[in-house]
Amino acid sequence: MKVLNYGSLNLDLVYHMEHFIRPGETFGATRLDKFPGGKGLNQSIALARAGARVYHAGNVGPDGEVLVETLRNAGVDTNLIRRVEEVTGHAVIQVDSRGDNSIILYAGANARVTSDQIDRVLEEFARGDYLILQNEINLVGEIMDKAFDKGMTIVLNPSPMNEEIRKLPLEKVSIFLLNEIEGEELTGKREPEDILDELLARYPRARVVLTLGGKGSVYGDGEERIQQDIYKVEAVDTTAAGDTFTGYFISTLIRTGSCREALDMAARASALAVSRQGAAPSIPALEEVRAAAGDIQEM
Repeated sequence: MKVLNYGSLNLDLVYHMEHFIRPGETFGATRLDKFPGGKGLNQSIALARAGARVYHAGNVGPDGEVLVETLRNAGVDTNLIRRVEEVTGHAVIQVDSRGDNSIILYAGANARVTSDQIDRVLEEFARGDYLILQNEINLVGEIMDKAFDKGMTIVLNPSPMNEEIRKLPLEKVSIFLLNEIEGEELTGKREPEDILDELLARYPRARVVLTLGGKGSVYGDGEERIQQDIYKVEAVDTTAAGDTFTGYFISTLIRTGSCREALDMAARASALAVSRQGAAPSIPALEEVRAAAGDIQEM
């Protein structure tokens, strides 16, 4: 079984601040780091480090070869990445003294996906293969339509959440992976159980994974609910926590077929990720997650 991640490729500029900049304020950063990033790239690396056979499709500009090399070095197949005459997508990230982050995105090459490109990419995949999507590239709805017609399993992380998400053919999604803020914006509900109930009422054939920050995560489908607590670590940088969770959940689910085991592995991996600096560099390998099983404690 193959996994296609059709997603963004970004260069991350990470500014370390005492606090997030307020309107009209000028304040000095304590440090600047540059990392490979983008939700697509981060999730592909997490999938690969968790053991999945993953292929990344997307676009970079002339300044983006470092991103292709980063994916390749992580074990991701990069043959479906296209070079375009547009600046590579990038993000400006503030990380405050508590490890929280705020992010400004510029799409750049990520917004240059074409219909012909989608057709060429999907020719490489078949019924039962997984498709991972986020909301940092264009033509997401067209990708979903064509992948659904092929019988692929569609996984959607509706991030960043905006009005474009509501225009997507969400009834074709097999697995939703989203946080509680995205869940509230999508459903109008605030409580986790209500968010799950609403999503499953709208899309009864889907499975839903809702991450709850310090309260862990919860899984729901038409038959069961599973609660997963977080693992306790000292948070340094939360930038890639959600992407690490996504990659490990899907990879473990494919390998084991167990949602309960997938939630636990995703929680362990994302705990390690938030204890490290950066986005892609913070994502742990499967061996690290297994080795740390006795060192991090569930809360």
